[in-house]
Amino acid sequence: MSQDLHRQIAHFDLDCFFVAVERLKNSRLIGKPVIVGGMGGRGVVAAASYEARKFGIHSALPMKIARRLCPGAIILEGDYEEYVKRSAEVTDIIRDTVPLFEKASIDEFYIDLTGMDKFFGCSHFSAGLKQRLKKESGLTLSYGLAINKLISKIAANEIKPDGGKEVRPGHEQPFLDPLSIIKMPGIGKETAMDLLKRGISTIRELREIPEEMMTAKFGKNGLELSRRSMGIDDSPVRPYREQRSISTETTFQQDTIDIAFLHSQLVRMVERIAFELREQNKLTGCVSVKIRYSNMDTASRQKSIEYTNGDHQLFKTARELFEKLYERRMLVRLIGVRFTSLVPGTHQMHLFEDTQETIRLYEAIDSVKHRFGEGLVVRASGLRS
Repeated sequence: MSQDLHRQIAHFDLDCFFVAVERLKNSRLIGKPVIVGGMGGRGVVAAASYEARKFGIHSALPMKIARRLCPGAIILEGDYEEYVKRSAEVTDIIRDTVPLFEKASIDEFYIDLTGMDKFFGCSHFSAGLKQRLKKESGLTLSYGLAINKLISKIAANEIKPDGGKEVRPGHEQPFLDPLSIIKMPGIGKETAMDLLKRGISTIRELREIPEEMMTAKFGKNGLELSRRSMGIDDSPVRPYREQRSISTETTFQQDTIDIAFLHSQLVRMVERIAFELREQNKLTGCVSVKIRYSNMDTASRQKSIEYTNGDHQLFKTARELFEKLYERRMLVRLIGVRFTSLVPGTHQMHLFEDTQETIRLYEAIDSVKHRFGEGLVVRASGLRS
């Protein structure tokens, strides 16, 4: 392999399910099929116990299907506020313990332990950190330790729940080869089905396909999958820095009292920074709207909301704030929107009452925006200029 064998990356994974049930302190849940998610008929699964996963239940699965797959499951409503709080506790402990870490999502952390073998031993240090996190937070975590982020993540997933696994340098291929292709990050449902139809079910079989064939079939993603099947991942651990807000504002060339125009501008701004939230895998818990009148008087309002990065929820809150703000019926010079109380997280983790189709719609729209520019796909209500 071409990687630096001295590089050591640990991947720590906070178990979403155990965060959901830990607060209940209820022994009847132990060893039972438990599903966490939306209680309504259109909700989706946010997390599931390992007993429930044996029935084919996974995150983002519609709750009505989950109930059919496992009629005897115990259903719990998700508490995202609690999850954010517990994630912050774990983040603080890691921040106080290691010099360099990346918070990849609300429940995933990469820690760069390169060079620590000389002093502590990376394996010993990782095991000790896991015990400290569990003792101080009371939560269940798993970790993987390897020469890069890819293999450490897979190792952590393989050892769940409440475990730790080290893939020693030089043993990456024997570890990866027998695993199913669905264990490989970056292989989605459609790609997996395509590969399975071609008789490719293990990472070893994927690795044996020439790069040229993978590129011809899957393009740039095919080349990346080929590299990953060989255990190659050069991505760095990016230092974690808390971003406090995302905002945008527009000063009009001519002051206006046109309500329809102001609403359309509000839609455009919310859509733009909501996309930025999703690109950064973040959620907001507070929305602010600002108005500056032609006489330079400025007013603003804010509202705390359930954590989200979905346009349709943020539009509703922003418009509600605008309607409360715009009382003087004067010409408006500027409007602005700001999202604060930011936390790491993905769209599907929170929108318990959204359909799977809504989640897929956001993913499709964001994919087009990411590829061709965020201005290519906009809502009709934001088109007026």
